Amino acid sequence: MKLNLRNPLIFFDLETTGIDVANDRIVEISYFKLYPNGDEESKTMKINPTIPIPEKVVAIHGIRDEDVRDAPTFSEIARSLAQAFEGCDFAGYNSNKFDIPLLAEEFLRTNTDIDLKKRKFVDIQVIFHKKEQRTLSAAYKFYCDKTLNGAHTAEADTKATYEILKAQLDRYPDLPNDVDELAKYSSQNRNVDFLGRIILDDDGRESFNFGKYKGQRVDDVLKKDPGYYSWMMNGQFPLYTKKVLTSIKLRGAFGK
Repeated sequence: MKLNLRNPLIFFDLETTGIDVANDRIVEISYFKLYPNGDEESKTMKINPTIPIPEKVVAIHGIRDEDVRDAPTFSEIARSLAQAFEGCDFAGYNSNKFDIPLLAEEFLRTNTDIDLKKRKFVDIQVIFHKKEQRTLSAAYKFYCDKTLNGAHTAEADTKATYEILKAQLDRYPDLPNDVDELAKYSSQNRNVDFLGRIILDDDGRESFNFGKYKGQRVDDVLKKDPGYYSWMMNGQFPLYTKKVLTSIKLRGAFGK
């Protein structure tokens, strides 16, 4: 089924130094850009993460330190990447929990002017898990009847993700061919930050989604336990989570 798009849609996948959103870095990014008129373009780039790639991670994606030693750093490509992503929505596999938060961190570290929160995010894994409960390779076999060769390479995973979404739309008549609605369907929580440490409650108020104050409103916690803000700001939380927390704190300080 042809995708019904209002904006260009970026299918993308990251290979990284690990799974810690706050501290790990991108070593490869591949994206496939689909335009509303059906035009397509794709690009794959190795990136020097400026930190060592652990051997246990190399065993997964096969990218070693020497493979990216002469590649550009993220700061060197951030502006051009932001321009390529301008006005686009995004789709990926497990992207809401990992790829989008990590990409946002990389942009924040380089002070790149891009507001990903204005975009829509379609997570094909969430759709798949809600419908079938499988993995990416199994999803590709199940929906497309193909074997995923080159799994855990960014380019292969990106193309497979695109094909799976089209097949999902063909298979499920109740699945809307609309990026706004797909983004809503594939969202597990009403995240305020990308990683879901802060979410909106049933009344649309920011609440913590982890730890001892899980389920409690952020502004209430900051009033009764001011030290919690410092603990989070000094802790291993993503920069975007800290940015959101600071915004809520300042809003409360100025009575907005």
